[in-house]
Order: sequence, then structure tokens, then C-alpha cells
Amino acid sequence: MRVRGRCPDCGTVRLLPGRDTAGTPICRDCAGITRDFFCGRCGFEGLLLGGRLCERCTLADTLGRLLNDGTGHVAPALQPLITALLETDRPKSRLIWLRNPNVVRLLQGLATGTIPLTHDGLHQETPWRTVAHLRDLLMDSGVLPRVDRQLMLYQRWLAERLAIIEDPEHRRHLQHFATWHQMRRLRSKAENGPLGRSQTSQAKQEITQAGAFLAWLADRGRTIEHCQQADLDAWHTEKLATRRPAQTFLRWCMKTSRMPRLTLPPQAINQDQAPLNQHRRLALLRRTLNDGSLPLRSRVVAALVLLYAQPVSRIVRLTIHDITDDGTTIAVRLGDPSSPLPEPVAELMRAYIRSRQQLPYTSSRSARWLFPGRQPGQPMNPGSLQAHLREIGVPPQRGRTSAIRQLVLQAPAPVIAKALGYHDKTATRLVTEAGGTWSRYAPGDHTR
Repeated sequence: MRVRGRCPDCGTVRLLPGRDTAGTPICRDCAGITRDFFCGRCGFEGLLLGGRLCERCTLADTLGRLLNDGTGHVAPALQPLITALLETDRPKSRLIWLRNPNVVRLLQGLATGTIPLTHDGLHQETPWRTVAHLRDLLMDSGVLPRVDRQLMLYQRWLAERLAIIEDPEHRRHLQHFATWHQMRRLRSKAENGPLGRSQTSQAKQEITQAGAFLAWLADRGRTIEHCQQADLDAWHTEKLATRRPAQTFLRWCMKTSRMPRLTLPPQAINQDQAPLNQHRRLALLRRTLNDGSLPLRSRVVAALVLLYAQPVSRIVRLTIHDITDDGTTIAVRLGDPSSPLPEPVAELMRAYIRSRQQLPYTSSRSARWLFPGRQPGQPMNPGSLQAHLREIGVPPQRGRTSAIRQLVLQAPAPVIAKALGYHDKTATRLVTEAGGTWSRYAPGDHTR
């Protein structure tokens, strides 16, 4: 009942519920099926539910009941939400979503006004995952103004985290650190583009480990104001990698004179994160480009990592408009100017763009993302994309580091930094680590 296409017998494009003697899907008429499958309201041929209505008409009726403002009509402010939900390619998934009692409660509350139709109003509701998904839908449909999703989720997490801290002085220090350091930094980044999950995850680790440090210090009979070098050394002796996120808080405390100026231990080099050697990187790139058994999406992402040194967190933010194709050359906008894709990477990208229209969870609201996610209007989760790369044997962090170090040795670092979207300071450090120098690039106008 979900098989659609061109009937091989009569050539009509329609539902293909029947099978011929060879098992090939054919239409109802050619199969001799007497029962029809046309919706009694819109005439769509497909799976029928109660009242001989199709899934989309059933979804429209269900939304109309849930979003009734008490007058027998849909609340006018929520009409765009209904329009957006009815545009989905899979109305069945929305019908299943509407069976959730929390979703029913939230939608009815918004329609009747018991829940304010604002970000602050939704901020007070639970469970947070259901609320976050509904908020995405409301922003995507234009009912609510668009704000950064990750920033809102972090603010909610922070309020819950601070609420369970019993010591008022500890809570005050963490509140000031989050307000004057973290939130200012995150809001500044959100102004330049949507925040990634890794950025707010890092902020959560900083708060968690800072709270752990304050509690550990209190157990030693000290406060942050009377912290000594021996305390810092003892703290970092145990599980240095785990304790390291607290260093951002400690540096902020020293800078704001909340604690004495002490010395923090340097970061240890993790050998597991060492860059790939050039031979290994090229071998992975060769396999990615030539092995047709690998998933097409993973091959495209691996090429961007191994060839253009792009972090996965940046790759997922690419939109379909960042890809330009004039029929001869296809380029991707990673920096300024756009970087042309050589063959066979260009053909891989063309094939992926053609195939992404067939993704079952890609809605018109998510169509602008090159790698659309399952959440409405959101790109793919970087963690999921990294997992796909590891499944085909490509380590994303090590592959990217190897690629950028090789690139800054082959071309002037300022050119590489600008073309690939790297910061000048990052490029300077990478050139030094790779044994190169900025001085070999002559500044000035090179157009003449």
C-alpha cells in the first residue's frame, strides 16, 4: 500500500498494490482488484484510515481537534504550524507523534492559551525533549521567532544544574562564570551562525568540572579565594583529561581576582589523536573515491575531510546554496573564494545532490541543508556523521589534521587559511607545527 510508481502494464503513475505472475508491482486495475483506495475527501490513492480518509486528511482532522481554541476553530496563530505539518512527506510519522500524551497536552495548552505561545512559556514545560522538538516546529513554521536552539537547550540545562548545587557560594561562582563568560561567548558565536552541539557540550563540561573542583576544594577545607598551588597540582594529578575542562573556570577566576594567580599544568599530547601520515591519508582518500560499496554520503564527507581538512561540525552547516555547478566545474564554498572539486570528487558530489531528494526524512523545511537531519529545519547531528565516517575506517579528527598540515606545506598558509575558512592564528600554529613559515608568502597585490 505504500508502493507507488509507473505501472509496467498500463504505463500509469499511481499506487501499485497488486502483483503480476512475476511478482512485479502493478496497479489496481491491471491486478483485477475491485476495491478502490481513493480518499473520500481529496481523492488521493493510498492507504485509507477511518472514514475512508487518507493519512494526510486524517492528520488534518487530528490537528484541527487538538488546536481548537475553544470556538470550534483552529487558533489563528497556530495555523502556520498546521500548514507546515501537512507538508511532510510522511504524514504517518506525524500521526504517531500526535499519540504522545505530552504532545497532546502541549498543543492543547498552546491553542487554549493556558501555555503562553512564547519561548519563555515553553521554557517552563516538560519533558524537555518533546518541548525542544515542538519549539523547532514552531520556529520552522514562523509561529515563533527563530533563536539558537543549542543556546536555549544549554540555558535550560544550566538552570537545572545550578538548582541542585547546595552550597550558595559555589552556586554564585558558577552563575557568574556562566553569565559573564560562557553566555557572552556563546551569544557572540550564535550571532555569526548557529551553534553546534559540541560547543554547548564543552560549556556543560566546564560547569560540571568547575562544580566538582569547588566541592573537592571544600572537602580539603579551602575556598576558591584561598586555593594554593598544591591544591591545583593535587586536583590535576588524578585523571588529568577529565579535570581539564575546569581550567577555563580557573583561568576566569584568576583573571577576575577570585583566586590567586597560580600555574596550571600544560596539556598532555594524546598520541591517539596524532595526525595520519601522508601515505595513510592518501590510501583512505583513494578507497573513499573508488569503493562504490561505501555509502555515498559517507564518501562525500570523507572527501571533504581528507582533501579539504574540514571539521565535521562545519560540514554539517553547509547548505545546498554553498554548492555551485555551472555544468563544467562544481565548487563548494568553504571560505573565500569557493574551492573547485576535482574529479572524481565532483561526480561524487553531483551524485549525492541527486540522491538526497530521495531521503525519507527530508522535508521542504530541511531542504536547504546539504546534509539534512531528522529534526525539522535542522542539519544532521555532527556526532552521527562522525560515526558514519568511523564505520568506513576514516578517523575524522586525525584525517583533518593530517590534511591541513599537508596543505600548508604545499601552498602559502594565508591562501589556505582564507580558502578553507581557517582563522589566521590557527593557520600560523599549523604552519609552525608542520615545519613551514609564513615568511615565504609575499604580501601585497598579486593581480599584476
